[in-house]
Amino acid sequence: MKVAVVTGGTRGIGLAICQALQHAGYRVFALGRSASTVMQDPAIVRIACDVADDASVKRAFETIREQVQRIDVLVNNAGLAGADRLDDPDDDTWHRVIEVNLGGTFRCTRAALPWLQDAGGRVVCISSFLGLRGVPDQVAYTAAKHGVVGLVKAFALALAPRGITVNAICPGWVDTDMAHQRFTELGIDAQQARSGVPTGLIVTPQEVADMVLYLCSPAARNVTGQALALDGGSSV
Repeated sequence: MKVAVVTGGTRGIGLAICQALQHAGYRVFALGRSASTVMQDPAIVRIACDVADDASVKRAFETIREQVQRIDVLVNNAGLAGADRLDDPDDDTWHRVIEVNLGGTFRCTRAALPWLQDAGGRVVCISSFLGLRGVPDQVAYTAAKHGVVGLVKAFALALAPRGITVNAICPGWVDTDMAHQRFTELGIDAQQARSGVPTGLIVTPQEVADMVLYLCSPAARNVTGQALALDGGSSV
């Protein structure tokens, strides 16, 4: 049985990805910091992990190694948003957002490398449409998600000789708790958010999961180093 590891896999987009991979026949390990509904699914194994902490990442992947000796798919989904501006005197948001979104993607990919399967392994990183454009009041998040796209391009070239593809998905507004928290910060509701999207649609977690399944399929064997927008035209 093929094995998939999903960071930030216990809620929102990550949970949808875990369930989609499990339904596709993968044995799924969900890395997350807190318990959630994923615990109700015995087919998905939850492992505690803070992707911003190197020791925690190492422990998590060692636990996976003790149960299986291979990783076919790694989905770097763990993410943290935060409102900050260029003139913000508090560096805490900057450091935490960078460490989770960008540092976590690097740490988890590095930890998975020894067990990623050659000639067919897949790494999928969840970036954002803010990895393709910018906004003035999410400086750290925008920088981190652009950084994820850069990592994907570097990783794709580094791992191509092993037959491993690496790609990023860049969603726009996704119907999750994180997005609705952002709506509150902006003083808007979901309908107003949709009005700013060319297609008038907010992305569902399942749509992101479906794109992950495509990138993990044989049909995508020659797709690598790409940042694929899933944002209703918002980054055009």
